[in-house]
Amino acid sequence: MKNGQKEKNTDVPDRLELGGRRFHSRFILGSGKFSLEMTKAVLENGGVEMVTLAVRRVSPGGEENILDYLPAGITILPNTSGARNAEEAVRIARLAREAGCGDFIKVEVIRDAKYLLPDNYETARATEILAREGFIVLPYMYPDLSAARDMAQAGAAAVMPLGAPIGSNKGLLTKEFIRILVEEIDLPVIVDAGIGRPSQACEAMEIGAAAVMANTAIATARDAAGMARAFKLAIEAGRLAYLSGPGRVVESGAEASSPLTGFLRDE
Repeated sequence: MKNGQKEKNTDVPDRLELGGRRFHSRFILGSGKFSLEMTKAVLENGGVEMVTLAVRRVSPGGEENILDYLPAGITILPNTSGARNAEEAVRIARLAREAGCGDFIKVEVIRDAKYLLPDNYETARATEILAREGFIVLPYMYPDLSAARDMAQAGAAAVMPLGAPIGSNKGLLTKEFIRILVEEIDLPVIVDAGIGRPSQACEAMEIGAAAVMANTAIATARDAAGMARAFKLAIEAGRLAYLSGPGRVVESGAEASSPLTGFLRDE
């Protein structure tokens, strides 16, 4: 079983499983670009059960704390945004746990200031340390098979390959590399970063992604709450298509969907 796909059994609901928890929704929301007031509406319209947040946005005792705007039952996925190496990522993760954010952690280690591409080597190092400490680690990574295997070996609960550079809304530029991870890594593959349209989220799910995370595409939409609902429906459609087994592709020529011979033929 890969990416949460199950044998066809109508008695077993299809759920995303991470760190021993089961989720109905496969839509993970990044909260970094939302105002505090908008966060709740987007979560509700998107049917979201997990939301990422930067640890620096958690300020217990402060005037405004994002935790106060999250509906009951939401699973928090703090990230290590701002970390430039494994040591910094580990330090941020520990702070998140102390602040009451739980054991889930999205590891982000980024040293590249122009394209904001993740450092896979440092990410794998941080993953190993945090997994040993009992964290449920979801590493954000460039979709490289060797690196994904290293992260799986280090104890990752899932891998989160980017679809395109962060905030670009360019879609699935790394589609074929993500497909390789889906086929070869026995962990959920959650597409993160760069998804700009619901149709692109649907496409990611159709190739076997276990979930999709989006932030900028919704935050920059004219109607953010409406766009969140569109992503919800697209992700559900893509998952259903994947489980249903898309039809074959005819590489050349055409194939009639109805018989072309025998119609009105004299008997």
